[in-house]
Amino acid sequence: MPTEVKSTYTGDLRVKNIHSGSGSEIETDAPLDNMGKGLKFSPTDLLVTALASCIMTTMAIVAERDGISLEGLSCRTEKHMSEGKPRMVSKIVLEFTMPKSLTAEQREKLERFATNCPVHHSLASEVERVISFL
Repeated sequence: MPTEVKSTYTGDLRVKNIHSGSGSEIETDAPLDNMGKGLKFSPTDLLVTALASCIMTTMAIVAERDGISLEGLSCRTEKHMSEGKPRMVSKIVLEFTMPKSLTAEQREKLERFATNCPVHHSLASEVERVISFL
């Protein structure tokens, strides 16, 4: 069953997005480097955030299934935009800080499953991905 999101342009380079299933809202703003105010997530910020969240969710599914605690898991992201045309996300850097309590085997398993998330598979091959686990 598809998920529906209703998006409405609210003016001033902002869009309000409402998730049909939950009513949850996300507003976006154009980024500072593209005529916006940069006061909210930009659509491309959400792309990078979606990748980090998807990878963490995929690892959490494996961890929950195998009784592994992910307390303390976090991620720092960087979004790099192309300099030429078309304007696009050209590089995504993700630095995951893994829980110290993981065994080497648990850590290896989670890292192996990390890039099996749907967002990772949905990105164009031209988008460089640099993923590290600290």
